[in-house]
Amino acid sequence: MVIKPLQRVLSLMDGRQRRFSTLTQLNPETFKVIRTDERLRSITDDPELAQAPPVRRADRKQSVSQILHDKINNLALFRDDDEEAAKVPSGGAAVIAGYTVPGPSERASSERKKANLGVMLGVYLPTIQHILGVTMFIRLFWVVGIAGIWQTMILLLLCCACTLLTSISLSAVATNGVVESGGAYFMISRNLGAEFGSAVGILFYLANTVATSMYLVGGVEVLLLYIFPSMTIGGEEVHSDVGAFGMMTNNYRIYGTALLLLEVIIVALGVRFVQLLAPVSLACVILSIIACFAGGIEKAVANNGQHVCMLDDMLLPSKVYMNTSDLSQVCTFCEKSDEVRAFFCDVDDETLCKEFGAGTMECRKAFTGFSSETLNKNLNPLYLDKDEAFPGRKASKNEVSQDARVTFWILLAIYFPAVTGIMTGTNMSGDLADPQKSIPSGTIAATTTTSIIYFALALLFGASIEGAVLRDKSGKSLDSSLVVASLAWPTPWVVIIGSFLSTFGAALQCLCSAPRLLQSIAKDDVIPMLSPFARVTKSNEPFLGLLFTAFIAELAILLGAVDHIAEVLDFFFLMCYAFVNLICALHSLLGAPNWRPRYKYYHWSLSLAGGFLCFFIMFASNWVYALISCALTMIIYKYVEWKGAKKEWGDGIRGLALTTAQYSLLKVEDKDPHPKNWRPQLMILVDGKYSKETIDLRSVNLLNLAGQMKAGRGLAIAVGFVRSDNLHGLKKRGEEIKQRIAADMVAARLRGFGKCLFYEETQIRGAVSALYQSVGIGGLRPNTVILNFPKHGLDETALDQRIFGEQLVRGVQTENCVIVCKGITDFPKPSARLIGTMDIWWIVHDGGILMLIAYLLQQHKVWKGCKLRIFVIAEDDDNTPDLKAKLQKHIYMLRIDAMLFIVSTVNEADELDDDARIKTIQMEERSTRLRASFVRGAANGYVNQAFNISVDEPEKPITNNTLKAVKTAETSFTNDTESRKNSSDSTPPTPDDIFEDVKLDDVKFKKMTDAVRVNRVMLEYSANSQLVLLSLPKPPRSVTALIETYLVYVETLTEGLPRVLLIGGSGKEVITADS
Repeated sequence: MVIKPLQRVLSLMDGRQRRFSTLTQLNPETFKVIRTDERLRSITDDPELAQAPPVRRADRKQSVSQILHDKINNLALFRDDDEEAAKVPSGGAAVIAGYTVPGPSERASSERKKANLGVMLGVYLPTIQHILGVTMFIRLFWVVGIAGIWQTMILLLLCCACTLLTSISLSAVATNGVVESGGAYFMISRNLGAEFGSAVGILFYLANTVATSMYLVGGVEVLLLYIFPSMTIGGEEVHSDVGAFGMMTNNYRIYGTALLLLEVIIVALGVRFVQLLAPVSLACVILSIIACFAGGIEKAVANNGQHVCMLDDMLLPSKVYMNTSDLSQVCTFCEKSDEVRAFFCDVDDETLCKEFGAGTMECRKAFTGFSSETLNKNLNPLYLDKDEAFPGRKASKNEVSQDARVTFWILLAIYFPAVTGIMTGTNMSGDLADPQKSIPSGTIAATTTTSIIYFALALLFGASIEGAVLRDKSGKSLDSSLVVASLAWPTPWVVIIGSFLSTFGAALQCLCSAPRLLQSIAKDDVIPMLSPFARVTKSNEPFLGLLFTAFIAELAILLGAVDHIAEVLDFFFLMCYAFVNLICALHSLLGAPNWRPRYKYYHWSLSLAGGFLCFFIMFASNWVYALISCALTMIIYKYVEWKGAKKEWGDGIRGLALTTAQYSLLKVEDKDPHPKNWRPQLMILVDGKYSKETIDLRSVNLLNLAGQMKAGRGLAIAVGFVRSDNLHGLKKRGEEIKQRIAADMVAARLRGFGKCLFYEETQIRGAVSALYQSVGIGGLRPNTVILNFPKHGLDETALDQRIFGEQLVRGVQTENCVIVCKGITDFPKPSARLIGTMDIWWIVHDGGILMLIAYLLQQHKVWKGCKLRIFVIAEDDDNTPDLKAKLQKHIYMLRIDAMLFIVSTVNEADELDDDARIKTIQMEERSTRLRASFVRGAANGYVNQAFNISVDEPEKPITNNTLKAVKTAETSFTNDTESRKNSSDSTPPTPDDIFEDVKLDDVKFKKMTDAVRVNRVMLEYSANSQLVLLSLPKPPRSVTALIETYLVYVETLTEGLPRVLLIGGSGKEVITADS
């Protein structure tokens, strides 16, 4: 039986080699099988594997997480024993789910029908359609006429460079992970956090919504001025009445509303229907552009361009000298007739009449076609103020003039919306089949294409049209026809129809993408008031968002004028573009491990240049609007931070904060700071019994006091000491306690960190010591410890006293400043406002920590109404004047406003000695009981860890002699007391009678005498003070001695005072008189 397995192994090794696996290589982008090298192919292919059926369509719909559940993590060697029971039915392990979910956990689980659009229909065509909007046809020629060709090139370079650099950054961000619906908002929120994402997302949503209005108003302008002028309500004569309540403005509002309703109906039919209309509309736009270039060539060759009439260099409106709309008759009517003379001379302006008489009317060719002469004439700019025909000369109503003041930056603000729309495809990411592939290629291709078109059109207009006609924004010299249309070939109607469809199509794209952006923001539930807009129809259409978007667009249409809308739009788009560039630069510079975009042609310098360009264009165009945009961003940011739901998406701001913190920590040296830079870095040790139901007032008031002391500045770490008999499986409870501490810190307005430290009863010393040694990092570590003074008792408070002793002793040993709070339950809440005095009893030199803590507390509104008083106890009356002068100078140099008092004690030796003797005897009795309690525990087989030997005192074995000695002392002390109680002497006993046989320790008696004396003095002057700050007596090195005697000294020292802070310095100066 043993030989057969051996023979089987030998047979496997002999002759041929067997394979235990097969290898299939997949293309990570297409997931298609790549035929591998012969070396990687199986030696003996399994015929069943070779004939395996193709992947079913239903399997393709499975998420990566589901596939991994089914295929991996089945090896028992790599699973815990507990995982075997938790193994999911599909064969995978449940633990894998936390690591293989691609994308954010908040992704919608519903499988609604997607449009599954590709690069052309999903990104490229919609983006081009959005970019090539109304401004290209009705404003670009005017920009060339005002700015000249070379400044127009600079203007276009700024605009197109901004959008191209943003497109590159956008491509990198879009390919760094799964892009869900929401496009730009999704990327910003997942990379910069929910606050920035919501702020910029809402502004970008408003930009797209208002852009709808701009395009529709532009379409109405084309419709009423150039296609159907007779449809103008009020007649054609109101075309120039474009005031806020002018008749033409009302036409914009009425017809704009009608077009908006039509577009709402089209968008409601579905995104796929909208995108099927896109090629038709875009084809007309492309034909219009081609017609313009064809017209430039045709007019240069045939020399048959349209003419206009000019009086010297003054361009005349056609209605001044013509009584017909037939522009072919311009040269026939361009002469000084009586009718024309009446326009110039039948007015009260003699200068105008003289200019007309001296001038020469000339029929001049306006459209020369491609001409180097025309190009040279239009190279330089000609900026004009309102109502000027030439710089410095006001135009009459019979001349073509400007309707507003124009500068380079105003032109930039007006024209920049013509290059926006690069994120149209990104906003449709929820309906794309493969966003990571479609967005980069489609967006960059569309941006490059439109940029080339704009530069080419600017050169075409500058080389083919006379400068005066280029500055005729409304086409008054051409019977109010579209200037660009007069250049087109074979007919102006190609451009007129194309310009109208371009505006209609661009508005359609905006109206289609804006509701989806709103739905994505609402779906993330970061702004609760937007939650109704998260709903979509069965066909995945955000119908409610569409109605709301249409309502906002209607409000924008009421503005009426295209230029006014365009100026507002710039800043919303630019803010979004700037943040996209910021994301790419931030991730690239920080080098985050998760920053692995598939698009490789990016660099952080390009992103920074793009972001700088965005802010430069914003502030150069209109710094007031730029500041308003930034303010709106911050307002929304703060609102989401205050009211919004907290989301953890692993944003880049956290990475930036960590990197900045690391840099700062490395710059801060790990040594004691100069007194000018010293500030209390607090560690608050709260020993409360934390739970969801219980509120520990001691711990809450400790945090309140720390908040009043810190005012939100510096480091603050709150550590909760929680006892547990078993330290295993405490993570969940620890998180709950940590959250409770964090909530209490927020309520106390104390900015910092919460920690939870579990300990077993035998680990108190080690836990406290390890905490002091390990807390903090580098130069950022606590230097001040806040403790709560324990209750004065025996068994019921023994553990609290032991913990306090360890915390105090170890705090002093590690050279921390120590603040012990006595009467913490009586300390004020943050809402209180105290009036009175705050007394400092300065007994020992402590480096100035007493003064500094009092000063910091007085800055808080709780203690602001309290006046500072400083008391110094003098032992020798003869030196009191000299001491007072020195102290006054010292306090003045410290720049602390306080009243200074020198207290000279009066010797009441007999009374003080009696009180001190009684309290010393009581302290010795308490110490004896504590020792007896410890010995009884040891004799019964357990040790009371609340009273244990300090680490500074070597432990001695408990022997029978030790037990007898302690029991004898306890018995004799008790018997003496009982015998005196049973005495028949009726005379009231004196302290000497009661304790005549007790021998007191001289050191303890002297310390108790000092405590009683100082307490009496403080009660004389500070009994009614709101707070007493007192030098902390030097604690003993032994925790045992601290529990036995030190607590009694402190209790005696502060007896009768409601609120006391005992403050001990670290031996180093913490306050200075230097500047």
